[in-house]
Amino acid sequence: MINKLYTLGYESAAIEDFIATLKIAGIERIIDVREYPLSRRKGFSKNVLRALLEANDVDYVHLKGLGDPKEGREAARAGDYEKFLQIFTSHMKTARAVIDLKAAIDLATSRVSCLLCYERNPDECHRTIVATAITADTGQPVVPIGVQKGIARQGNFRTIYPEAVDV
Repeated sequence: MINKLYTLGYESAAIEDFIATLKIAGIERIIDVREYPLSRRKGFSKNVLRALLEANDVDYVHLKGLGDPKEGREAARAGDYEKFLQIFTSHMKTARAVIDLKAAIDLATSRVSCLLCYERNPDECHRTIVATAITADTGQPVVPIGVQKGIARQGNFRTIYPEAVDV
């Protein structure tokens, strides 16, 4: 059976709700595709995130080569999606990106995995491009999910799919 490949952005999410979402979805591994896994959001910087995930039986892997380079992030923030696509598509051809994409393919097929980045909307994030590249090789279905605000406290969860996201 082919595992689904999940994608998730933590923008506006509390770390507790983020972890609850992973547990509910059955995600066993986070593949962090941020170039620099640092965050102003509590709990989402690399070392703290890794420790929290491992304490909750979720593996953590950072693949820097699949991160959006600074110029791409700047273009995306400026709303220049065409320029962002051009920059990130070129980046995906670099040696580091090719090596990390191969690693991501191996990781995504060995355990239920989720690509992680900041942006909440998968249509505006490079993780969707990375997911498409992975699934072109693996045939896995891509499932973008979101974090429902307060899910860790509520103890219930309508659905993990984007239409239920209310963060």
